[in-house]
Amino acid sequence: MPKSENALIERRRIYLMDELRGFAVFCMVFYHGFYTLAYLYNLKAGMILLNFFMPAEPYFAGMFMLIAGISSDLSHSNLKRGVKLLGVALVVTLVTWVIVPQEVITFGILHFLSVCMILYGLLKPVSDRFRFSWVTVAVCAVLFIGTMGISKGYLGFSPQFGVQLPDSLYQTNYLAPFGIYSYTFLSADYFPLFPWIFVFAAGTFLGKLAAADKFPAFTYQSRVPFFSWIGRHALILYIVHQPVIYGVCYAVELIINLFRR
Repeated sequence: MPKSENALIERRRIYLMDELRGFAVFCMVFYHGFYTLAYLYNLKAGMILLNFFMPAEPYFAGMFMLIAGISSDLSHSNLKRGVKLLGVALVVTLVTWVIVPQEVITFGILHFLSVCMILYGLLKPVSDRFRFSWVTVAVCAVLFIGTMGISKGYLGFSPQFGVQLPDSLYQTNYLAPFGIYSYTFLSADYFPLFPWIFVFAAGTFLGKLAAADKFPAFTYQSRVPFFSWIGRHALILYIVHQPVIYGVCYAVELIINLFRR
């Protein structure tokens, strides 16, 4: 049986993807550190840094999702990877619920990515029928903008020119993975499928260029080895960084209290 055209291509490593992924994880670590200082330790400095950093958080999270989508086109085991990541995400939910219930992570970025990987693994035969086109990426961008208001009760580009969703949908938290939840919903880290799935989807279309080794030449050159290393170990670093932050903050608090006696 003949191999596909992409299978015959000896792909070069796209270092820019590693570096951007590493930068995104680097930013997330600092963001969660400031969040911990602000909300678990009630430090004013932590709140100031968090408020300063907060407007940028959706951008580096979105970059992380976009790159995950691109990477999915380079993997032959999205379904398997997604199931494994979902298991890790559920462990994160359990651990935060037991140790810090006020900061439980119900549907964070790991949950989001695992579901996207599973869906893409199931739908990849359909996706493979489409060639890369900037039109598909533009459609993903429009759908992203059009579903940004789903958590506020509407679909469309504004409440005035959108479709109002029934209030009854927002009386339960069962639809929280889709961006629909009640006032009782709690998740310290929260990235629902809508609108973010369209960022991941845009990445899968861009990934067709990566799979064909057709990214711009500069993307295959390493420029920031530090971020590249973080990017190659993004998952393990993302998993361990929060316990490390909690542990360091707890140790510092113990030392400070010891000297105050």
